[in-house]
Amino acid sequence: MPPALPAVKLVGAVALAALGVFLSGADRVALALSLVMAAGLAGWATRDLLVPVRLAADADGVTVIQGLAGRRRLPWAAIETVSVARRSRFGLAAETLEIDAGESLHLFGRHDLDAPPDEVAETLRAARPD
Repeated sequence: MPPALPAVKLVGAVALAALGVFLSGADRVALALSLVMAAGLAGWATRDLLVPVRLAADADGVTVIQGLAGRRRLPWAAIETVSVARRSRFGLAAETLEIDAGESLHLFGRHDLDAPPDEVAETLRAARPD
């Protein structure tokens, strides 16, 4: 993940909180909503700082992030497919790495991987023992 991304999220959280304080006036609901949204954005940035590695692979399998800071180990035998999904919406294209482990599907975007999903998929396919 680019190191600037959590910093941008934290700056956005501070800006959102400041705007809520300065623009809400006597409206307590608007202030509360802006502070809740700022806290959510700050929590998202904190997660990015505390758990920067979302995916790791070795000869035995793949370790993926689960929840806020949990990890789940997937042996190669449990992984059915590794693919890249391409979607276009409102003129914007997005690629997502999909790891299908039968009963669970793990999705990773470019910022989660800090690399293009195509490259990570090829690396995972090469690391998988046959």
